[in-house]
Amino acid sequence: MTLGLPAGIRACLFDLDGVITEATSLHVAAWREAFDTLLHQCEDDGFGPLVTDTDYGDFIDGRPSADGVRCFLSSRGIELPDGSPDDPPGPDTVHGLVRRRNGLYEAWTRWQGAEVCRDTIAYVIAARDRRLLTAAVESSANCREILQAAQVETLFDAWIDGVVAASRNLRGKPYPDMFLTAARDLGQNPAQCAVFEDAQAGIDAGRSGHFGWVVGVARTGRADALYAHGADVVVKELRDLAGTPERRQRP
Repeated sequence: MTLGLPAGIRACLFDLDGVITEATSLHVAAWREAFDTLLHQCEDDGFGPLVTDTDYGDFIDGRPSADGVRCFLSSRGIELPDGSPDDPPGPDTVHGLVRRRNGLYEAWTRWQGAEVCRDTIAYVIAARDRRLLTAAVESSANCREILQAAQVETLFDAWIDGVVAASRNLRGKPYPDMFLTAARDLGQNPAQCAVFEDAQAGIDAGRSGHFGWVVGVARTGRADALYAHGADVVVKELRDLAGTPERRQRP
């Protein structure tokens, strides 16, 4: 497989959900149910349900969970107290909503599992065959467990997830901290790394971190948005990088 990367790239940093695994539908369903009670309480003010292809992509996808809640609620003009991570699951605080969503997602993942994206796994194997380093970078806290359950953990040299971010005081996407830490853990500078992301916030992180190449993965057709946020190239599947996809050079 041809990797389709610029010369000088020595490491590949992959987002988990939407790039390594396909669990978007589970995420959207968990967020919708978590927000459902609160939004129904606000129906008299004209607030509708979570919209899959707009609200999730624009305000939640790729961000740390609490930031996603704040961003989404702000878009609806709704204010909630932050509360604390120990809050019970429910609609009364930001952290309560996060715990409600996390409980739903974890239960559904255990029951249904996360589907591995075969094109990405083939690409990771090809990259490692060429002695490129690989890392998984994910805002949620269960990155390594999902990789282990999918039996692909050994394909990655480093893992940066929500647990690591909290322990190292890293800001979540759209800030580049998590990707920069992955590069550092691999012994590379950002210019030597390619970022693979499906979320607008993740593309923002790759761009602001001055990484050598930022690949947008638009499996469900959001290429224009990913280009607008700074992707160098957008493909539907990583096998498309072996061809000649349209590329926009950075200014």
